[in-house]
Amino acid sequence: MAGALNEDIIESAKPKGKKYWLPDRLNGLYLLVTPNGAKYWKFRFRFNGKNDELTAAKPYPRGGLLAARKEARRLQVIVDNGRNPRAEKKAANVEARRAAFSKFADAANEWHAFRSKVWARRTREQVREYLDRDLIRVLGRLPLDEISSEMLAELLHNINDRAPDVAKKARQWLGAIFQYARAKGWTKSDPTRDLKAITILGAESERHAHISLEEMPEFLRKLQAIDASPFVKGAAWLAIWTGNRPGVTRTLRWSEVDLDKGLWTIPRKRDEMKRGYAHITPLSTQAVHHLRELQPISGNFEYVFLGRNDPNKSISDGAVKGMLERMGYGGRQTMHGFRHVASSALNGMGYAADHIERQLAHRDPDKMRGVYNSAPYLAERRSMLQDWANWLGAAIAETEVTQQHQREKKNAVEVDICEATG
Repeated sequence: MAGALNEDIIESAKPKGKKYWLPDRLNGLYLLVTPNGAKYWKFRFRFNGKNDELTAAKPYPRGGLLAARKEARRLQVIVDNGRNPRAEKKAANVEARRAAFSKFADAANEWHAFRSKVWARRTREQVREYLDRDLIRVLGRLPLDEISSEMLAELLHNINDRAPDVAKKARQWLGAIFQYARAKGWTKSDPTRDLKAITILGAESERHAHISLEEMPEFLRKLQAIDASPFVKGAAWLAIWTGNRPGVTRTLRWSEVDLDKGLWTIPRKRDEMKRGYAHITPLSTQAVHHLRELQPISGNFEYVFLGRNDPNKSISDGAVKGMLERMGYGGRQTMHGFRHVASSALNGMGYAADHIERQLAHRDPDKMRGVYNSAPYLAERRSMLQDWANWLGAAIAETEVTQQHQREKKNAVEVDICEATG
């Protein structure tokens, strides 16, 4: 064919100071030669009055003349039929991408990788653990378009029976995964839209379940008596003494505590700390004594409360929950609920609301009006938490005295009965 490209022409095409095109004279096909010697196949066309071009094959020599001509013919047929080859190519790429990530596991893994760029290490590991165990294990092989609201509702109900907090997080993650997948064009489905209305009806309130202050003495006696891991019991005690959040309490690091000064310093943006506030907690003498007892056991590790299966991790968020259930307080008292108990008690003792709110880390210390140090109300909070710890100790002692009196009274009654029937 006159004017057509061939191997000799292509091979002999040398780079110049500017890029230039060699036409094939067939179906708009051109060879683009760049100043650095690279050679690209381009298909030029006109659509809706505008000139455009597309890549017709891999760069020469990986993409040969025959392959480029074949693709150019195909693209020209699309133009001749009044369609835009660029739009169709883009749609084909989207479909290929959608097919590649059509399974739930693919989308979940991509979402996790994306979000991990901003998550703290502990958050990244925790979400990964829950994804693998609770979501991907069940949904992993299913196409996104085949996952229904009913299917997810059943899954979340099953998780809720075991761990309401995890079920709530799982629902949020499912929504985020499908939102991410829709944005990427992998699915148009949104089976998570109505999940909040039909699942986990009591999870939010159960998360904060707590007993009354009057019930605390008996609870504390059972906590002392239960045969459980010292780390799990220790985390529960520290949550009671300080009122700090469950996640940051169970992941306490030795690097955060100064036992000589009786201080627990949580740095800003610490994982598990809501809103990432910095927070300094004065430790009561009881808390310091308890931590000193644990130091010979876990002091050489990062975390104070070591995980059961891996000493390089902290106890899980379900460890204290499991212990509370064995104590008979399942659904009645949660680790988060200790914050409510402490707040009620301290308010009842007449402490200033600002001191209590600061201890519960409800406000950013760096934005509190009129406060110019890194530990607002530290002296006041130290006195307050020491009084609280003393009250708890006295409550236990009073319970033990009452029980001793009851035992003595019971024994006396039994002696009287024996003498009367003797």
